[in-house]
Amino acid sequence: MDILDKIVTAKRLEVARMKEAVPLDVLLGFGQQRFGSATRSMRRALEASPTGIIAEFKRRSPSKGWLCPGAKAGDVVPAYEQAGASACSILTDTPFFGGNYHDLPRVRHQVSLPLLRKDFIIDAYQLYQARVMGADAVLLIAAILTKNECEAFADLARRLGMEVLLEVHSPGELSHLNENVDMLGVNNRHLGTFHTDVENSFRMIRPITSEAGGNAPLLVSESGISDAGTVKKLRDAGFRGFLIGETFMKTGDPAAALAKFIHQLIT
Repeated sequence: MDILDKIVTAKRLEVARMKEAVPLDVLLGFGQQRFGSATRSMRRALEASPTGIIAEFKRRSPSKGWLCPGAKAGDVVPAYEQAGASACSILTDTPFFGGNYHDLPRVRHQVSLPLLRKDFIIDAYQLYQARVMGADAVLLIAAILTKNECEAFADLARRLGMEVLLEVHSPGELSHLNENVDMLGVNNRHLGTFHTDVENSFRMIRPITSEAGGNAPLLVSESGISDAGTVKKLRDAGFRGFLIGETFMKTGDPAAALAKFIHQLIT
């Protein structure tokens, strides 16, 4: 069993327990006020941004261990906004990434940035949960979903007012693209082995163009980006979003690391 299999197996048990503890009708009652509120467009924010940095908040990684165990979302995410992030990604998975279900709602009222709920979504319940949390967008991972599941989840996310970032790693996963996908993320990290290769984003350009033609969603490069020069090359290749977490979080001062990164990017 590889790392991704372990994560998904644990997630199925976790979601089953959550649904038993807080049934959907109870969850919807908790989030009644949230469903009436507007969301922010992550796609438009990235399109308008000169940098396209999606700064990620995560305390640990399955491959690297703890990055910043004492980090508080209420401190880091507002500081990311001040430092110039275009959007923020917040890990809500606990056992493998050190997140929790309070991080995203805790910062929702503190920032005006679009917020992406990053987790391993395998059940529609998690989409309702994301909306209640205050997420503007959700991550759907092609590697853990069937094409039909991806279409159903993307449609539900759209009806709930959230945008969809579909994550792929290989050309074969591009069949999961559908009309409700707003952004297409190329993960440079193989989720089974956690091996990272930024060249994967460049390799995927041709298959994406072949599959989607001129109707490709906004492109996001995810994982393994550690220097501004790489972002510049990725922008030239057609990417407009760049999801970066470990590069910032491992420094102990994520916002300062982001500010330095952006300075290098625009100079």
